[in-house]
Amino acid sequence: MDGSGDEVAAVVAPIAKWKSDFSRTFQYFLDRSTPHLMERWLGSLAIAAVYVLRVYLLQGFYIVSYGIGIYILNLLIGFLSPKVDPELEHLDGASLPTKGSDEFRPFIRRLPEFKFWYSITKAFCIGFLMTFFSIFDVPVFWPILLFYWIALFVLTIKRQIMHMIKYKYVPFSIGKQRYTGKKTSPTGAGLVTD
Repeated sequence: MDGSGDEVAAVVAPIAKWKSDFSRTFQYFLDRSTPHLMERWLGSLAIAAVYVLRVYLLQGFYIVSYGIGIYILNLLIGFLSPKVDPELEHLDGASLPTKGSDEFRPFIRRLPEFKFWYSITKAFCIGFLMTFFSIFDVPVFWPILLFYWIALFVLTIKRQIMHMIKYKYVPFSIGKQRYTGKKTSPTGAGLVTD
């Protein structure tokens, strides 16, 4: 009985080691990619383009594409939403600043950009793998799915924009604002008067 346990452990140990090494290496490269925002999103765009091309050439797997679309819409709402919902904060007494005299608090997302990017990329990779199995190619009339997704997108984004307007927050910033001070005008510079 003990001999079979040792044999199983001898087989499982290298697999566990390989899994641990792979996980560590994968996390290393994820950590290294964090500051490279543009390159990450361009890579995701390339992966999405390969997926779309495969679906177009196969003329199928529309239900997988619809699932990816709904998942991305859900991620987008998390990306655009504040970490703490202002509707629930009113019950606690703390809230986002709504007047000029309120203390400034930075916008903190419910879903950070890196996790947003990683989840979208993972969704397209999984969707791409699903296109190799015919069980996921459910026959559907794709224009209905597309129309339904567009309607869902418009209604969801409209609700999110109304939430942003009501609680006066903007989930985007174009970088840190820098104040340079007064600029001197070049009038009279380089002119010689007699």
